[in-house]
Amino acid sequence: MVSCASTFNNSLHSSTQLEGFLGSLSNKGNSFDLLPLNDKKGDIVSFIVFLSPLPTFYTIYKKKSTEGYQSIPYVVALFSCILWIYYALLMSNMIFIITINTFGCFIETIYVGFYLFYAPKKARVQTVKMLLLLVLGGFGAIVLVTQFLFKGAVRGQIVGWICLVFSLCTFAAPLCIVRKVIKTKSVEYMPFLLSFFLTLSAVMWFFYGLLIKDKNVAIPNILGFIFGILQMILYVIYNKKEKNIIKEQKLRELQNHVVISEEQKNLPQLTEEQIIDIVKLGALVYSEKFNARGPEAAKVENMPKLQTVQV
Repeated sequence: MVSCASTFNNSLHSSTQLEGFLGSLSNKGNSFDLLPLNDKKGDIVSFIVFLSPLPTFYTIYKKKSTEGYQSIPYVVALFSCILWIYYALLMSNMIFIITINTFGCFIETIYVGFYLFYAPKKARVQTVKMLLLLVLGGFGAIVLVTQFLFKGAVRGQIVGWICLVFSLCTFAAPLCIVRKVIKTKSVEYMPFLLSFFLTLSAVMWFFYGLLIKDKNVAIPNILGFIFGILQMILYVIYNKKEKNIIKEQKLRELQNHVVISEEQKNLPQLTEEQIIDIVKLGALVYSEKFNARGPEAAKVENMPKLQTVQV
């Protein structure tokens, strides 16, 4: 018990030092007053981040299939938004976090529902399991534990740490897509706009965390910035390779078409007399085969023909 208490006190001490560091950064001059977040432009960027998957879901709608797209980023993002709302309600002066994450919950719920509608049975079952595990089971357990076992500022701090961990998971969720990009050498299932706006949002949320002196907001976005840059670099590399592969395929098809056209030009042109001779030869071969069938064919041939009766 003593070791646990000392560990908890040490962690509180280290977090206090980190808050002091963030505070010293935010107090250096008034340069942070000019941040886009204070001009309400951060709202726009955050909304764009949530809306950036729209082209992906439009593609799913047109093809009536989720194909290689995965639901993990959207389920994790939904859970993260719910957690941040709970954290902001426990803390003070966090209206901005409540507003943006409420919108996030709404839009991510639509994405997940849309995915479930067009996903195959196996992917649909996996998505429902994740929803039950995270959104219902996970969030319910966090609320119960923090409400009954912790009080006051400690409760907010515990929830903040949980938010920090799951924010890291939110940024790490697209890594499964990164793995698929490297394996298939195709960026079809990793939209560039989503990676770009996630990186931009991570930068703004990091500085916002500095402004409000909240390490739980600032720290995850460092990793978000790194992952965002990684995704954009991979997009540039493999998008170029994919274009080169498509060009090579088109060039090969064109070459094959040219070869076939040349072969067709070299085919001899048949005259009308040659065509008639070929038809006669075919008729002769057919009659020989018919006569070679034996007596059964002769019987059929000698059968009396039906006469049509005219009324």
